[in-house]
Amino acid sequence: MNLVEEYIAKFNENAKQRMELLRNTIHTIVPSAEEGFNYAMPSYKYKGKPLIYFAAYKNHIGVYATPSSHSNFSNELAQYKQGKCSVQFRHLEPFPISLIQKMIVFKQKEIDQKLLAKSKK
Repeated sequence: MNLVEEYIAKFNENAKQRMELLRNTIHTIVPSAEEGFNYAMPSYKYKGKPLIYFAAYKNHIGVYATPSSHSNFSNELAQYKQGKCSVQFRHLEPFPISLIQKMIVFKQKEIDQKLLAKSKK
């Protein structure tokens, strides 16, 4: 069992299911994403760049998808409690996995575009 699996195993069934769904979604969308454990939470990098992080709390799942992702999806995220680079999805509310999928795809494309632009310099 790796650190991410150990982390997920500590939580109640609802939080576990949401984190497993999120983890599987990340691996499906970005199979080459590097899974790690940073800032005391599961973390994912793509081509060495931060893609997304998540953490479970008593009342919510926190998703940390970098400022650009949060900015790009500000209208869709407006209904959720947010921090500078985070959004909280309460356990008692539906889990918006399709929105999170769009955020992951956006961040992957952004990383690819930045790396491509850098390689052309």
